[in-house]
Amino acid sequence: MYLCIGGFLPDSAEDDSLKFELDLDDSFNDEIVQLLGYRSLNAMAEGEWLLATEQAA
Repeated sequence: MYLCIGGFLPDSAEDDSLKFELDLDDSFNDEIVQLLGYRSLNAMAEGEWLLATEQAA
């Protein structure tokens, strides 16, 4: 399993096209998983998780 961050830039325009996508190196997995509130990558189910403003900052 791998982590991929994708999203939209904050903007007042009504544009819902993807603005960025970043495939992350495996060395960052543990830190990112902890920021999302999980113990391990295996403990997370496959899917998408919305980030809170604090998590994205």
